Amino acid sequence: MSRFSSFSKFATPRKPQAVSEVLGRTDAFAALRAGVEQISALERDLAQLLPDYLATNVEPGFIKDGTLTLFAAHSALAARLRQVERRLLDQLQQRGWPVRALTIKVRPRPMAEPPAPKQARMTPAGAAALQALSRTLAPSPLQAALAKMAARHGKPSDEKK
Repeated sequence: MSRFSSFSKFATPRKPQAVSEVLGRTDAFAALRAGVEQISALERDLAQLLPDYLATNVEPGFIKDGTLTLFAAHSALAARLRQVERRLLDQLQQRGWPVRALTIKVRPRPMAEPPAPKQARMTPAGAAALQALSRTLAPSPLQAALAKMAARHGKPSDEKK
């Protein structure tokens, strides 16, 4: 018997609820929901109005006192955004956005993890062939590189004996 069994007769099982339903319950959540919906609509409009390379690297902020803040991923994109600022502002106003000015700021995105370095895999036969080739060459940078590569990928079978 569970140690919580005495409580189970008082608790009713809860049903999953939609986030939109939960956010609409209180005034604070309703304001949050409205802000999220506004940013989502702005993102959709910016995706339609800007070229792809800009739309994927620009994030809208909130509209405050008629000024919309746009965040660019780096300074070169911010400069390009400033070049199309007047046209973008006009198009946003035509779509009904209460915007009188744009502020463009740079908000760098976190660097993505660099891909893991490639790890070459070589069979013992391949390593043995490299070792044999390096023995036939005169001392040179190529000969040293081949010997080092063969050693790194495993000893040839004749040296294991």
